[in-house]
Amino acid sequence: MTLTWPWALLTLVALPLVGGVWWLTRRRRKRAMVRVTSMALVRSAAGGPSRWRRRVPVALLVAGLAVLAVGAARPQVSVPQASSSATIMLAIDVSGSMCSTDVKPNRITAAEQSAGAFIKSQEGGPRIGLVAFAGTAVVLVLPTTDTQRLLAALGGLSVDGGTAIGEGILTSLDAIAEVDPSVAPTGATVRHAASAGYADDVIVVLTDGSNNRGIDPQVAARQAAQRGVRVYTIGYGTDNPAPLACGSGQFGAFRGYLGGAGGGGGGNAFDADYGALMKISHTTGGTFFRAQDASQLSRALGKLPAAFSIVSKRVDIAAGFATLGGLLIAVAVALSLWRDRPRRVAAAPRATPG
Repeated sequence: MTLTWPWALLTLVALPLVGGVWWLTRRRRKRAMVRVTSMALVRSAAGGPSRWRRRVPVALLVAGLAVLAVGAARPQVSVPQASSSATIMLAIDVSGSMCSTDVKPNRITAAEQSAGAFIKSQEGGPRIGLVAFAGTAVVLVLPTTDTQRLLAALGGLSVDGGTAIGEGILTSLDAIAEVDPSVAPTGATVRHAASAGYADDVIVVLTDGSNNRGIDPQVAARQAAQRGVRVYTIGYGTDNPAPLACGSGQFGAFRGYLGGAGGGGGGNAFDADYGALMKISHTTGGTFFRAQDASQLSRALGKLPAAFSIVSKRVDIAAGFATLGGLLIAVAVALSLWRDRPRRVAAAPRATPG
């Protein structure tokens, strides 16, 4: 729990004053007591309250004032809430190794199919954007709810040389900043307070390789963390060597390396740095997933909404403290009035003439 106005706790100094007034009142009552020959007789007649009953109203009054003082400081707690305005950036690796056939028919085709199924499953929900990265990164679609536009861009992916994971993260951050004013672009200096919780925006990085171009992915991860944007990473593909083969529509500038349509030979170019991917997720508050085939990739994507649709929000609970404090004070006053109510003293029985 944190306090928005901690200086309001200074009102607690009033509590010793309340205790002092109560003590003085009791002392004056003792001095004003009339001495009689038998106090037992008076107590029996008046039926006065016991000592603890006299102190209960005072204790409740002090507790109520203390609770009100805390409420005046505007306490807040962090609670998990379902996000209704999430933005998901899918950053997909389109390096040449995505033509590896260890995942049938090849990695890039299986990734397109799994990502397409994920996009369809989120229809009518969060905004989704698409980034492709190889030697550099480019925004294919800014965050949108237009499912058909996303699927069309996804179907047009083509491979290229290099793997710039850090660039993919930074490009995704800038795409989020264009649609969410609460997220600063990468060129801006920002200090995201941990108490502010996570943003409603996340980045999902799907890659089968290790970074070999551009900015260090850990530097990019720290920038995402400063903005409260979580990065979920998926290490894709197997460790088994397999030929590289892509269809004619999946070639980009990487055609020469693959040796033309249907390209063959070359072995498996997969060399993912799982430790680096885990560190990216750990730095930003995300999660790392391992997917060795299409079914595992689909399951990993299917787990994502439950992971990032719950965000941490700061909730003001001052009203609850005010209500509780008011109730305690009301009960204290009621008990005090009940204790001081007029009591009937039973008359002594008259002696009957003998």
